[in-house]
Amino acid sequence: MRQLVLPLAAVFLSACAYTPIPPVDPQQAWVDFTTPTPGSKLVMAQRLDGKNLDDGRFFQMPPGPHELMVRFDFEVPAGGGLGGLSQMMYRTCFMTLQYDHFQAGQHYVLEGRSLAFTPNIRLYDSTRQLLAEERSVNCI
Repeated sequence: MRQLVLPLAAVFLSACAYTPIPPVDPQQAWVDFTTPTPGSKLVMAQRLDGKNLDDGRFFQMPPGPHELMVRFDFEVPAGGGLGGLSQMMYRTCFMTLQYDHFQAGQHYVLEGRSLAFTPNIRLYDSTRQLLAEERSVNCI
């Protein structure tokens, strides 16, 4: 019986950890995240207008001006050592972006990119028009 309890417990716990993304609210603006850069591990929401978010997979917010903070993890060469530049490590950066014209019902994409040690984020509308770029970057 014990052998059956552990696998069942694992199934129930994993089901609790997964929460689906809520449906899009047409009264709000929606921001998805993406990264086309190879070696990028994560682009995730951290804060909206200075408040921490419960779910970092997206932003859904009322129309108007907003400040977004995202976490961006990406690979950089570790350098030195026996492996030379072939060894990689992850760098974590927190970046903020201000955009004053979010519109209800609109779908936006926030794209994280990196060039070596330099990250950036860009906000695009649904037609891929560039709307804003990060205004501050803090990497650890």
